Amino acid sequence: MIVPALTSVFVRDLCLFGYHGVLPEETRIGQRFVVDIEIRADLSTAIAGDDYEQAVCYGTLCDIASAVVTGLPLQLIETVAGRIAEAVLARLERVEWVRVEVRKPSAPVPYAVSGTAVAVEQARAYEVAFSLGSNLGEREAVLAAAVDRLSLVDGLEIVDVSSLYDSAPWGGVEQPAFVNICTTGRTTLEPHALLRVCKAIEADLGRVPGVRWGARAVDIDILYYGGREIRDRVLTLPHACLFERAFVLEPLAEIDPDHVIGGRRVRDALAVLPRSPGDVTRRAPDGTGRWGIKEPEPA
Repeated sequence: MIVPALTSVFVRDLCLFGYHGVLPEETRIGQRFVVDIEIRADLSTAIAGDDYEQAVCYGTLCDIASAVVTGLPLQLIETVAGRIAEAVLARLERVEWVRVEVRKPSAPVPYAVSGTAVAVEQARAYEVAFSLGSNLGEREAVLAAAVDRLSLVDGLEIVDVSSLYDSAPWGGVEQPAFVNICTTGRTTLEPHALLRVCKAIEADLGRVPGVRWGARAVDIDILYYGGREIRDRVLTLPHACLFERAFVLEPLAEIDPDHVIGGRRVRDALAVLPRSPGDVTRRAPDGTGRWGIKEPEPA
């Protein structure tokens, strides 16, 4: 596996005039602002083909900054920098990371300073979903622990978690029944880095190598990563078996029914999936606490 290196592109000392500031004089008279922008993007195609259309244009970066700085007045240059960074990520799909510095050479402070500045960094966040399952030990507790561990990962935000689902084993190996859930979230981690996180959590929670599709303490699969398509020895995205598994589509349809994966809507894929009686059953809330794990009595 070779992950393409990101190329840095810079715009430095872009001088623009705007009306940002807290004081009335700043929004009435205006002043100079100096902007630096650095982006990181996968420009391997542009480099290999010497193709301008696949590159990130310096002029476009300047246009984005200019639209914000010369636009409606804002009180804080922190906000100015943040708006520029957001606009860069929204407009330029190839950009994975951006740093914007906005300097205010004529800041109204009662001290001798050459200027004031703020810097904002933002990374592109991708929508992701995970399928989690367990059929060994305290299954519900293991799944809860796995979601907690995912929630603590830097660069990953868990947005929603499905109900618990009881499901029959899948793959033809005789073994106990599973409990499954799905979660959705957003991440700035690269896909293979996210896979390493999942494998580390599985190992920490007791999973050991065994028969493929066999019994396991916990299984954490990445279902999709934005619209990215990946196929290599260790990772396939979207997940290769996603549309074949009711124990994935049922909980995913509960929390993200209208998400489109590879041109197919989750709820539509579930509707046409061949099923067998009792293959997947959603647990009804029982009032015992998170996902059926009984909480301690109050003191």
